[in-house]
Amino acid sequence: MKLAKEKVVQKIKGGTILSPLGYKAGGMHAGLRYKNKDFGVIYSEKPAQCGAVYTQSHFQAAPLKVTQESISASGQLQAIVVNSAIANACTGEQGLKDAYQTREWIAERYQILEEHVAVASTGVIGEWLPMEKVEQGCNEIEIDSNQQAAHAFQQAILTTDTIEKSSCYQVEVGGETVTIGGCAKGSGMIHPNMATMLGFITTDANIESSILQTALNTSINQSFNQITVDGETSTNDMVIAMANGMAENDSLHENHPDWMHFQQGLNLVCEDLAKQIARDGEGATKLVEVNVTGAHTHQEANILAKKIVGSNLVKTALFGGDPNWGRIVGAMGHSDVTITPNLCDIYIGETLVFSKGTPQSFAEESVSHDMQAEHVNIKILLNNGEGKGKAWGCDLTYDYVKINASYRT
Repeated sequence: MKLAKEKVVQKIKGGTILSPLGYKAGGMHAGLRYKNKDFGVIYSEKPAQCGAVYTQSHFQAAPLKVTQESISASGQLQAIVVNSAIANACTGEQGLKDAYQTREWIAERYQILEEHVAVASTGVIGEWLPMEKVEQGCNEIEIDSNQQAAHAFQQAILTTDTIEKSSCYQVEVGGETVTIGGCAKGSGMIHPNMATMLGFITTDANIESSILQTALNTSINQSFNQITVDGETSTNDMVIAMANGMAENDSLHENHPDWMHFQQGLNLVCEDLAKQIARDGEGATKLVEVNVTGAHTHQEANILAKKIVGSNLVKTALFGGDPNWGRIVGAMGHSDVTITPNLCDIYIGETLVFSKGTPQSFAEESVSHDMQAEHVNIKILLNNGEGKGKAWGCDLTYDYVKINASYRT
């Protein structure tokens, strides 16, 4: 199938991690949690080039260490195994041994190299895995290439999430159609650099692992690293991208004429997933997007956007529908960004509320109504340069406290 010339990057409605050629997946309830699916596998028919990004936490969980070792061996993966009940973090030598054992069981099940297996997990920190149940999951999970299998995996990685999170795009590369699919979990402990999130991206693109890693870093810096829910970072965060080459396109590289098409497709998949995570923040009622333009640099614009969307006072004002733009000014005022107050414009939705150092007259009821929408936009014009950036988050609600006050129970 070839894409129309005018649509070299196209969103695929209903697309999943199994939309690219050559992948299978599945999810099941292995008994690690009281109920709901808690164990999943993604499998590629052939070894796939891969790239990955991990949490910046000093307390990286055992599965991350095992996955890093696997990827460093050859830059390839063929399977990813995930549990969503027990983080296997801060569990010492036993936790590391259990992660290696899980890798070994999956390699045996699919008759692949151990170094071609990645291990991921999320859940409660400081508990050991019930390995008899993990072994049962490794032996009994069924994988397939259909939509039902994709949804089973997407359900199996969720914790406090309320929805599955997925995205898929197709791009044209050298006359061939390349598909990029992704799914993620994440709802709380969400903050840049990475968060308590797991992300899995599959593509049938032909691309070397080092080039894929570069592309993934670019996408993550403007998507997953630009969201925040509560300012917290976890021990298990990981995004893995697999590329099995089954689209049979010319090998992609940064000088390829269609490189930007692939990069844009990957960017869009990651941005879609990041926004879905932000919208599904624990107890959240709305997605908040902050757009900053006119900064000295793109980096400063991104820093300021994250600062605003991460402010608890801004978040509570959004929850209450209170157009108190002073909360936004407060967050801007102690950011590490060059700001000239007398040049700034601030918009809530389409309404200018502050301009050039002066409050603006506006209808509070109208702006408050706009703030009750499911998607709220805040726009900052610094008028200091050409830098621009975005960040996404959510409001802070009573339910966030309820959820986290009883997380383990």
